[in-house]
Amino acid sequence: MAGAKHVLVVGAGISGLACAYRLHRFGVSVSLVESAARAGGLIGTAQQNGFLFESGPQSFSGTDEILDVVRELGIEGEVCKADPRAPRYVLRRGRLLKVPMSPQAVLSSSLLGLGTRWKIASEPFGRTRPPSEEESVAQFVRRKFGHEILEYLVSPFVSGIYAGDPERLSLRAAFPTLEEWERRYGSVLRGAMKSRPSKGARKGPVSLCSFRGGMAALTEALATKLGDQLHLGTRAEELRARDEGERYEIRIAKDGRVEIVTADAVVLATPAYASAHLVSSISSSLSKVLSGIAYAPVAVAAFGYHEGQVGMPIDGFGVLIPRAERIRTLGIVWNSSLFPDRAGPGRVVLTGIAGGATDPGIVDQPENEIARIVQRDSEEILDVTGPPIATAVWKYPKALPQYNLGHGHAVRAIRDSERSIPGLYVAGNFLNGPSLGKCIEKGFETAEAVRDYLQTGR
Repeated sequence: MAGAKHVLVVGAGISGLACAYRLHRFGVSVSLVESAARAGGLIGTAQQNGFLFESGPQSFSGTDEILDVVRELGIEGEVCKADPRAPRYVLRRGRLLKVPMSPQAVLSSSLLGLGTRWKIASEPFGRTRPPSEEESVAQFVRRKFGHEILEYLVSPFVSGIYAGDPERLSLRAAFPTLEEWERRYGSVLRGAMKSRPSKGARKGPVSLCSFRGGMAALTEALATKLGDQLHLGTRAEELRARDEGERYEIRIAKDGRVEIVTADAVVLATPAYASAHLVSSISSSLSKVLSGIAYAPVAVAAFGYHEGQVGMPIDGFGVLIPRAERIRTLGIVWNSSLFPDRAGPGRVVLTGIAGGATDPGIVDQPENEIARIVQRDSEEILDVTGPPIATAVWKYPKALPQYNLGHGHAVRAIRDSERSIPGLYVAGNFLNGPSLGKCIEKGFETAEAVRDYLQTGR
């Protein structure tokens, strides 16, 4: 694994895979080590009794950037796209109501009361400025639009994206565009309208995508391209600087054996808490910042049913469940509605997501109890009857990083440390955003920085 101008990437989640793949494409000598037996991190696909279940992300936004990577990998023929017009639902007082996806739909939606709709309609005609102190998402939404829209639209979406608590989530870190629009235009909706692309450049809505074989097709394709540069079941245990910080020694453990390897640059693409441990001997300040990033737990429960077992029509993306409904499941994805090949004729796949920052105790439950909780909620919301044909449960005690108040300061401190420690880089979903697209973007960006450093020493 060692050699002249060699790079070691630690962690084969999507960020590490993207970074190592890009370095490989640049012609850089790179090794990617992963402690688990497979690459992909939370991204995983399982087959059971003819059903296809996703253990983590259920789909991705088909942006041009991601689809370019997919074409480069040669798997564009495996892409399946959901109908971009597929409705999303929110549960309110036991009823499934469509989420309004345009300003006009908001104003006519029965999801929100007249008072809230008036606040939305009048917002572009006023002018406000964000406060000088950092706001939480909840503070911002209450100030601008009131509590109802926070409870029944914003909070459920925050749960879906970050598994977070809007009372703690930083608007500036999680949704910086909203703060920028208010600061620049005095109105969020006016900012959104002025920031729309011109009519000639405007494209249709971005589709939700997956692959015929499931989300793991992407990570498996990246792993295949890396070949023997990917080392699974290999744990990086300790990182030390040598040669005045211009090279690194890494203690690697595999199959009970320990090896010391050297590298000219190291990319840490592990979760923040794991990266904190690895950098502790190099920078105690960076280690402290990384260890301070909070994570939310998530449980995923997937079920396969006969179509006749589901009493309500499931045509759309799925349903988000506000905390005010006092139901433990955060949301249920209707996988086989988005991608019909997930179940086969006359069968359906439903995936419930539970836990998050507002219900961390869910992952302390045994898997059969998590399945029982989500199954019971599905029965209540979707009129599901009878036991599922197939069930799979995954628990992640530290699933998603939380972009809480102060997170922007942490990101700036991490970037300052990168500039001050030659050849050491940090990548991961706690920096640019947790979406698959943002992780790939950060992996590529890091690879470019590493390439430039190896060429110039800066």
